[in-house]
Amino acid sequence: MSFDLKSYLSARRDLVEAELAKLGKLKALVHGDTGFAPGKLAEAMNYSLLAGGKRLRPILAMAGCEAMGKPPTMALHFGCAVEMIHTYSLIHDDLPAMDNDDFRRGRPTNHKVYGEALAILAGDALLTDAFALAAQSPAPADVLVEIIRELSFAAGSPGMVGGQVIDVEATGNKVDLDHLKVLHAMKTGALFDVSLRGGARLGGATDEQLGHIRTYAQALGLAFQIVDDVLDVTADLAQLGKDPGSDREAGKTTYVDLLGVEGAMAHARQVMDAGILALAPFGVHAEPLRALGNYTVERNN
Repeated sequence: MSFDLKSYLSARRDLVEAELAKLGKLKALVHGDTGFAPGKLAEAMNYSLLAGGKRLRPILAMAGCEAMGKPPTMALHFGCAVEMIHTYSLIHDDLPAMDNDDFRRGRPTNHKVYGEALAILAGDALLTDAFALAAQSPAPADVLVEIIRELSFAAGSPGMVGGQVIDVEATGNKVDLDHLKVLHAMKTGALFDVSLRGGARLGGATDEQLGHIRTYAQALGLAFQIVDDVLDVTADLAQLGKDPGSDREAGKTTYVDLLGVEGAMAHARQVMDAGILALAPFGVHAEPLRALGNYTVERNN
């Protein structure tokens, strides 16, 4: 019987949504409903955090834990922490000084609703609060220290933020394939990697197992970005939840520019197949990850 990815994703997404909703209510309670900055801050944070989406990063964290034969809920707090960091990055990415996007997840971007200042602060708060949530994961202190250390690297200058800087500097300039891969390995792939490895660590992974997980994670991050570039020129607003063609209009080099649509998709498939092979040591426990890998190159939104 083939793996039912749709049901798996739905069940894991429900876990994530319930946990994030719980966090949202807590923030509203802590900040109060005064109409002053703290209450508005909670509202702006929740506007983007609770806006739905694939919830891929927390699902990856749980799937990484499951690959070790452990229950997904062990990685739920950590996965939601990564989602908070991802959400902060989207809020900041959408700002006029960055990508200047009007829509995200099918509705107006945070700064269009709350203004630029509060959008920046909502992103700052999500980033900072994420580490407090990650620290609540059920694990020994040495494991918590390691996953928080890796999370800071993945989110910071060696990872996502560094990749965003390279992206800004590359805008309007043509870059080659190797440069583009480094850019996206940092900007997108780093959070995929830390989600999977953090979940696997919480599940008790050995160093050798973490190496296999990293090989898969890096392939997944690259394939995901390639397909995103293809969708940016082939999908519409309803499918994407954001303005289509925005990367090309912003003068960014994409995998489609370098490889064409068919070539980009063929490369994504090749990369992902190699990543899936790295999951062989985990047997049936890694079936969700195999299915997610195949879904990544077959998705249409």
